[in-house]
Amino acid sequence: MRPRKRSEPGPGGSEATDPADNPGATPEAEALPDAEAIAAAQTLARAFMNSSGQARVRAFLDRLSLFPPQVLLLEGGTADDRLAAARYWSVLLNCPAAGGRTSLDQGQQSLFAGMPSSGQGAALTPLPCLECPECIRMLTHMHRDCFFFDGLAGSIKIDEVRAMRAVLGEPAREARCRIVILREAQSLVEAAANALLKSLEEPRPGTSFVLLTPQRERLLPTLVSRGFVLTLHWPWGADSEQRARLAPWEAALCSFMQSGRDLFEKSGGKGMVDAALVHDLTGLCRRLLAERIRARQTGDLPGEGLEGLLARLPAQRLRMLDEALAECQDSLLSNVNPVLVLEWLATRMYLLLPRQAAGGGAKQHTPAPAGLP
Repeated sequence: MRPRKRSEPGPGGSEATDPADNPGATPEAEALPDAEAIAAAQTLARAFMNSSGQARVRAFLDRLSLFPPQVLLLEGGTADDRLAAARYWSVLLNCPAAGGRTSLDQGQQSLFAGMPSSGQGAALTPLPCLECPECIRMLTHMHRDCFFFDGLAGSIKIDEVRAMRAVLGEPAREARCRIVILREAQSLVEAAANALLKSLEEPRPGTSFVLLTPQRERLLPTLVSRGFVLTLHWPWGADSEQRARLAPWEAALCSFMQSGRDLFEKSGGKGMVDAALVHDLTGLCRRLLAERIRARQTGDLPGEGLEGLLARLPAQRLRMLDEALAECQDSLLSNVNPVLVLEWLATRMYLLLPRQAAGGGAKQHTPAPAGLP
């Protein structure tokens, strides 16, 4: 969670020294991090604001800022993309240069809603400046009304969530809208997720929760159902490192789809398969599936490997594969043995691939099982 500021309660509930007690101190200056951290945060936010790939998401955020949802879930993109979008949202709601839209009355909001969004290239929607103390403290998570949980640093524990919940009953101290960012929210331990759910179920005027995750399926369905979900543009060429790591498993899955062999021998090895691996592998399948659907619309030729095999599936079976991948991710969330999940998925993909097009030595057509077209 974010560092505790000097004016906040110390351990045991005692008040720490407030900057107001020192007339010569500037509260904003004392709360700011070093120049290098500020520049890095500003660069990340500006990259998101200027990205053509994220223009659609940025336009949605601009419109949502008129009536901010209490819970915003950002999925897709890279971890940095999601963090940049969350930071943009925090300054959009709080920067004085952005117009203070959360304080507009209903009539003003209805007029504002008719204006073009900055995400579409218009200049009518005020943009956050990224330079004022309010923006800088929000961007660097040093604001008194910004809570930041970093799931990349490890599991988010229930004690951290309880500490945050104790403050939520109070009005925001300085900001127009208190921001609670949970980076890689799939790192919430079960008890912490349930504690967070209690906060999401209660109306919290002036508070916006932002949950960041690669895929919504990696969160508890009850958390997802409470939020407005936005999917960031996925940079198809940016996951080369993960793709290389998964290459042996992708090859084994391709071989199994065609011949029904090789994968079970690999997955049966002790310690070879864990939930994180299956999460990543199903995520890869979903990305390739989305790319294949897009390629069909544009007429692009399929690539090799798994993408080439998916190109052989009729449209109806592509939809069935999408449902199967969602079931796998739900099973992992329910703590089903990841080996069983992987082997079930491989068997399903084997059955979905038309045998007459499978190759791999098949000499005659194998009828599709009941229920498959």
